[in-house]
Amino acid sequence: QVQLVESGGGLVQAGGSLRLSCAASGRTFSNYAMAWFRQAPGKEREFVAVMSAGSTDYANSVKGRFTISRDGAKNTVYLQMNSLKPEDTAVYYCAAGPYGSRQDRPYNYWGQGTQVTVSS
Repeated sequence: QVQLVESGGGLVQAGGSLRLSCAASGRTFSNYAMAWFRQAPGKEREFVAVMSAGSTDYANSVKGRFTISRDGAKNTVYLQMNSLKPEDTAVYYCAAGPYGSRQDRPYNYWGQGTQVTVSS
């Protein structure tokens, strides 16, 4: 059974940092694009970052503050989040798919999400 399990969320003050992890099991995702999305209360899910074939892409709102990386040996992808702002508050989801995109359509595996709350 394929699973993506996120961890590392929590409550942090504005300006602080968190590192999210997404551990994959059930298959290897070395050839898959891995992405992070988020959904704030009352808003649609939005793209955050993606890593595919060694290249990365970020939403403008997080560029320069967030970094996506992966450890192939651990089948894990990370999202390092620095200089957090209250508007970063959301449930963060990990996703895997055959190619990278800012849209959620190509991602056929999703985690359950982890809550990130940034206080002002």
